[in-house]
Amino acid sequence: MEAIKIKSGEWVLVCDGRKALILENEGDAMFPNLRTKETHEHDVERTSALGADHPGRVHQSEGASRSSVEQTDWHLQAEDDFLGMIARRLDEAVRNEETRSLVIVAAPRALGFLRTAFSPAVQQAIKTEIAKDYVKMPIHEIEKFLTQQG
Repeated sequence: MEAIKIKSGEWVLVCDGRKALILENEGDAMFPNLRTKETHEHDVERTSALGADHPGRVHQSEGASRSSVEQTDWHLQAEDDFLGMIARRLDEAVRNEETRSLVIVAAPRALGFLRTAFSPAVQQAIKTEIAKDYVKMPIHEIEKFLTQQG
């Protein structure tokens, strides 16, 4: 991975489907100093609390055959809802000029979802996307991974 120059005031989103850190560079491009601006988390509830039921059945219109319908993965749905909220927050930030440029670091599945959820304004503000799960790392480690030559 090539080193990223994160300018002063730029935001870095580090997230997966359960936690999101919005970091802001309070340093400069040469010596970044990422600071936590916002932290968002959603509690992972038990499957039974999210909505557990037996899989549905489909009866064919002809004949006597039946098949089951795949059950909804409520955890994935909850993660998608969370990521949608993060995409809306970034849209608000870009439109209100809280930041003009974004670096997105997200777990691959989360990044895939976010790409479809980002507004055109956010898409234009994105400087770099990295498909890595750094959300559990300390901020100084995230900073090191983003700014080192590799």
